[in-house]
Amino acid sequence: MTSFERPTLVRDGVYDHLRRAVLDGDLAPGERLGEVELGAQLGVSRTPIREALMRLTQDGLLVAEANKGVRVRTLSAAEARDTYVVREELDGLAAALAAQHHTPADAAALRAALNELHAAPGSDYRAQTRLDLAFHRAITHAAHNAALSDLNRDLEQRVALIKHQTRTYNAHPQTDAQHAALLDAILARDHDAARDAARTHVRTFAALVLNDLQPRSTP
Repeated sequence: MTSFERPTLVRDGVYDHLRRAVLDGDLAPGERLGEVELGAQLGVSRTPIREALMRLTQDGLLVAEANKGVRVRTLSAAEARDTYVVREELDGLAAALAAQHHTPADAAALRAALNELHAAPGSDYRAQTRLDLAFHRAITHAAHNAALSDLNRDLEQRVALIKHQTRTYNAHPQTDAQHAALLDAILARDHDAARDAARTHVRTFAALVLNDLQPRSTP
């Protein structure tokens, strides 16, 4: 994990640090987390660790198991399928709204986010995942819809877990072309094309992820 800087409110700092570690893949899906070990690693008592783990469990990033403690959540094929069904709709809506409402500052941010993603080494899966999510987050920001941003925060957590669980598809050959088509449609203010490009992109990678997860699902 990245280094931990002790904040004024320790419990909030521990929560933010561990949440980011899960979303960035530093804490892997299925990994068990111990209060004592985390406390020693971060230099804090068990109380803020326990509070952070409880909050992350409530967020759906961790799973508590009787007599086993907590672990980073893994998603089944069915849960991933449900996630991508919703993501297709929300990403399509975000792209359409971004095409209609983006500002010059939004356009610059979108170009910068995509350039940074394209520049990341294909072998650096964590960086690819972080930057891919940042690009899609920039699209949602450009939509200028607070309710959509709130919905996407939870969805992004689930997508991050799935990406770290499968660890396969960020550098897929279709990624760059689909991202470029999506950005072009948004910047052209073609909301129908933007929606279609976003939904096509989600469907492409949902199929790949579900094919990867299916053999791991419980019969």
